[in-house]
Amino acid sequence: MICNYSNTFIYRVKSLLLLLFTLLLLPVQSIAITKQDADKAYQTGSYQQAIIDYQALLKIGVSADIYYNLGNAYYRSDSLSQAILAYERALRLSPGDRDISFNLQFARSKTIDKLMPQDDVVFTTWYHSIVNLTSADNWAVLSIVTIILALILMLVYLFAPQMFMRKAGFFGGLAFLLIFGLSNLFAWTQKRILLEQKGAVIMAPSVNVKKTPVSNGADVFILHEGTRVEVTDGSIPHWTGIRLSDGREGWMPSGQLEMI
Repeated sequence: MICNYSNTFIYRVKSLLLLLFTLLLLPVQSIAITKQDADKAYQTGSYQQAIIDYQALLKIGVSADIYYNLGNAYYRSDSLSQAILAYERALRLSPGDRDISFNLQFARSKTIDKLMPQDDVVFTTWYHSIVNLTSADNWAVLSIVTIILALILMLVYLFAPQMFMRKAGFFGGLAFLLIFGLSNLFAWTQKRILLEQKGAVIMAPSVNVKKTPVSNGADVFILHEGTRVEVTDGSIPHWTGIRLSDGREGWMPSGQLEMI
């Protein structure tokens, strides 16, 4: 009897350990399957399933590609505000991506609100267009590469026997030092913009923007789903202060927009 009880106990322990091991493996397996299912579901037109799978992937780790694909799936499902929100988040992670930028602009063209942005100084527009050519990480990599090249060329200037090589080392080193400084400036600018950015997207079909943060306040204008706004004040419970690209400002219920 003792032997049988011992064997039964050992069998149960082994079964429990096997079950625990299987449960530990399930998340790893589900991650791979979810990625495959998301791509396959989108390619076969099962956009709702693709949305579910891409959202599951984003809970594990965010990336511009997944947000971009999620935006495409939402757009194909006629969820315009969700598509714009996903594109905005993808562009924030990869500001130089032309495909993301194109799809975002295309989706914005389908919104009801047509806003005319305030005129910026030409230099400011030009500067930001250069900053957004690539991500802050890529600017940082470029700065590292250029400072290494600058140091190499400076060594050429100091130790090269021929005059033309010394001149090439001197002027080339100065050029790479300039690129090093600019790439650091661009990386810092883009990082600051990302940290300070308080963009949001209207998710409700329509919302009355108030002059003051009270439900019986005067309406100043109406916004519709998919419109991008900048959050100016989030200190009042249940209300959010916003500003539009054309300069108009107001207050709206916090539950009717979502931060990018």
